[in-house]
Amino acid sequence: MAVEEEGLRVFQSVKIKIGEAKNIPPYPGPNKMRDCYCTVNLDQEEVFRTKIIEKSLCPFYGEDFYCEIPRSFRHLSFYIFDRDVFRRDSSIGKVAVKKEDLQKYHGKDTWFQLQPVSADSEVQGKVHLELRLSEVITDSGAINHKLATRVLECQGLPIVNGQCDPYAAVSLLGPSRSEAKKTKVKRKTNNPQYEEVFYFEVTRPLSYTKRQFDVEEEDVDKLALRVDLWNASNLKFGDEFLGGVRVPLRVLGQAGVHDAWYFLQPRENGGKSVKVEELGSLRLNIVYTEDHVFPSEHYTPLRELLLHSANVEVCPVSASTAHTLGEVCREKQEAAIPLVRLFLHYGKIVPFISAIAHAEVNRTQDPNTIFRGNSLTSKCIDETMKLAGMHYLQVTLKPIIDEICTDHKPCEIDPVKLKESENLETNRENLRQYVDRIFNVITTSGVRCPTVMCDIFFSLRESAATRFQDQDVRYTAVSSFIFLRFFAPAILSPNLFHLRPHHPDPATSRTLTLISKTIQTLGSLAKSKSANFKESYMAAFYEYFNEQKYADAVKNFLDLISTSGKWDQKSIETPIMLKEGFMIKRAQGRNRFGMKNFKKRWFRLTNHEFTYHKTKALQTSGESALCSIPIENILAVERLEEESFKMKNMFQVIQPERALYIQANNCVEARDWIDILTKVSQCNRKRLSTYHPSAYLNGHWLCCKLSADTAPGCTPCTGGLPANIQLDVDGDRETERIYSLFSTYMTKLIKMQEACGSKSVYDGPEQEEYSSFVIDDPQETYKTLKLIVSAVQTLEQQHTKYKRDKFKKTKIGSQEHPIGDKSFQCYIRQQSESSTYSI
Repeated sequence: MAVEEEGLRVFQSVKIKIGEAKNIPPYPGPNKMRDCYCTVNLDQEEVFRTKIIEKSLCPFYGEDFYCEIPRSFRHLSFYIFDRDVFRRDSSIGKVAVKKEDLQKYHGKDTWFQLQPVSADSEVQGKVHLELRLSEVITDSGAINHKLATRVLECQGLPIVNGQCDPYAAVSLLGPSRSEAKKTKVKRKTNNPQYEEVFYFEVTRPLSYTKRQFDVEEEDVDKLALRVDLWNASNLKFGDEFLGGVRVPLRVLGQAGVHDAWYFLQPRENGGKSVKVEELGSLRLNIVYTEDHVFPSEHYTPLRELLLHSANVEVCPVSASTAHTLGEVCREKQEAAIPLVRLFLHYGKIVPFISAIAHAEVNRTQDPNTIFRGNSLTSKCIDETMKLAGMHYLQVTLKPIIDEICTDHKPCEIDPVKLKESENLETNRENLRQYVDRIFNVITTSGVRCPTVMCDIFFSLRESAATRFQDQDVRYTAVSSFIFLRFFAPAILSPNLFHLRPHHPDPATSRTLTLISKTIQTLGSLAKSKSANFKESYMAAFYEYFNEQKYADAVKNFLDLISTSGKWDQKSIETPIMLKEGFMIKRAQGRNRFGMKNFKKRWFRLTNHEFTYHKTKALQTSGESALCSIPIENILAVERLEEESFKMKNMFQVIQPERALYIQANNCVEARDWIDILTKVSQCNRKRLSTYHPSAYLNGHWLCCKLSADTAPGCTPCTGGLPANIQLDVDGDRETERIYSLFSTYMTKLIKMQEACGSKSVYDGPEQEEYSSFVIDDPQETYKTLKLIVSAVQTLEQQHTKYKRDKFKKTKIGSQEHPIGDKSFQCYIRQQSESSTYSI
């Protein structure tokens, strides 16, 4: 989700690797071990939680998390909790990284010291204040002065223990002052509207006369206004502090008026004194990305250069813009991700990959090493399979992977690692059954392989067969991707391919490793299979599969998926679980006089239906759902405005007769549910084109005030495009990312220009400093480089102009840039220091 800024869209995303924690303080009881998990929070909103690592003071998590960030934030925080079966889980410590500091740690493995967690420091949100100093003439003719403080509203307050009932306490700080006044409590909202005014008398010296009035002249500059936000709690522990601001009255100046937004700050000296080293440390790798995307026409020159890369009749692919990006980037993966998404969006991924693959095959001397390196071709095909083949993986592998992770059957076949209670033959049989089942589901899944993958495999097979006489190379060219780089890694790390929510436990991970190794070898069609294993126990186990029927099944499968245009994805009869989890739903009002309250339910989405049960256990036990909505009955899935029920992160699933109102756990979960529900229902013939963004309450729609509950929607739907991989990608955003890469590696572009000149003039042995570049046609490559530099420079100038204009228009203290927004001040400082390349 992008934030609009004067014609420019801003996208934020974060990719996090949560490694491990070390030296967690021991539990004070006799059993000193802890059961710890880690959460990822945007400010105070939890968006991800790892699995629980039991009985450890140095828990290893090894979990990856990626999300698009749909709102502004000030801190990216990580909390370590200790699970407590009988009470609320206790927080051990936290890591809070300010938004402006995220670039310091970009892509680096970093150990962070855990800091103490204090309620007084856990703040978020902002407050709008208006201060006015005025004269009041009394009946006796004396002149008094009053400070009028208006508390207008707050936004984005934290939700404490599932509720937010905030009020503001306003006090004037100074010598001999202890006045404090409170607003009314606003129930069930974290965006309260107050519009309340409080008056404080401000003293003046006896020498004051009207003509000499000067705010700085007397004790006003010693005074400050304090506004604290509190959550009104019914608990015996008292109200919870939500944040506060301190405004020195000298900001009033000569005009005596001040109107501004402020970010709420922690309470001063609120935290307890704790030795930091006692809390342990946490290893993280954080990659935060912010894309500033202009309107589409700004990217036309660079986009056209990129898309021409697929047209080999115009110039050789090695002289193309896309190939050049792969040459200058430090890692091929950096280039592959935006390139694949861009070419998928414009429907040119097959000709592009065919062109770079054909060039790589022609440079390969040994058929046994075909597509084995980390080339641009390999990385682009990997990325295409991840994007286009994710649903294919879900359908093919998820049911059996879920079973393996749930059943925990012993499968260790290494005699050295065998537990005393286990039997080697039983374990071998368990493992053999798992391998057999997974092999069968893979080799019978050919008809479901996405068309775009089939077309690419057809191209690889044709290029390899043309280049080499070896008959087997047409199979190994395809198997090196579909088995070695698609199915085997998904089995090994199912959490990275969205087949499981978390990294498996050590025993299950070991089982999946053994299965992955065997499947990889079965798919490789190597002449001597047992020689592929270093371990004797794996070679012995593989004898089970040393039959011709396995090789024949692999070849039939590879023939099927590398036949261009013959197969499309078929409808799948078996329901496949796509997403599940607890959410809160509002009763749908199927009974006219029934209660319309909110209840927590276990939701489950398959490719057939969207259901909810009272609990997860009831769904697992096979009990019928409380509600089942067939996918064909979902007419639209849209966000629900917060004001409808004073609740955040709500969305609506619109059916023919009513809408189901649902609250997700956080903003990221809400976006994920909306996305997947929209995608799975996009082909429905009766999808709506308009909807009501607010609820129907008290006899009318809150958005358009129409009284008929069947009134057509008043707002265009946001998700009305057909479900298609090309349309799930933002082409302008990917072009912006490619521009950023070219800008980052501008010195390499210049070096590559020099290499072209050197090759054209000097035809002898290649100079060492230029040897890293693949340049087949120096003249064509030089022309392309010149066009790239020109397009990048033009975009650089547009970015610089935008930043300069934004700086001029920015008002500190506005709703967009409240006082205390250090990330914005850091951004302005960076832009004032930035300069553009001149080539």
